[in-house]
Amino acid sequence: MQRTLSLMFQRRTVDKRYIAVCAGTLQPPQGEIDLPIAPDWPNRPLQRIDAENGKSSLTRYRLLQQESDRSRVELEPVTGRSHQLRLHLASIGHPILGDALYGDEHSAPRLLLHACALRFTHPASGESLAFEHMPSF
Repeated sequence: MQRTLSLMFQRRTVDKRYIAVCAGTLQPPQGEIDLPIAPDWPNRPLQRIDAENGKSSLTRYRLLQQESDRSRVELEPVTGRSHQLRLHLASIGHPILGDALYGDEHSAPRLLLHACALRFTHPASGESLAFEHMPSF
């Protein structure tokens, strides 16, 4: 069962959504961040944007709420690279608040990134499953 679930994630048949609070005013209010990601070997566990050697990485975003100097956004990682959401937002100038690796760890008491929805088909029963939880931050 675990192997089948892992393959579902690898094959991108699992729909994942996240909520994050990031710095600044995110414009345009929805879009895609399509930047290749590669390991930053000398600075592990950091990843980096690397047009030459990076693997393709795509994140869709949608602005949910604007509060003065911060944006609450819904994020959909189309690909699933390590630190993808954190690095993509930081690379366009909107690091996730509380991010010690790609932003300012003192901007919030913790990383303001929350997995809010997971949808997939149960590998044994074929039943469509959906799990959702909205954070209060």
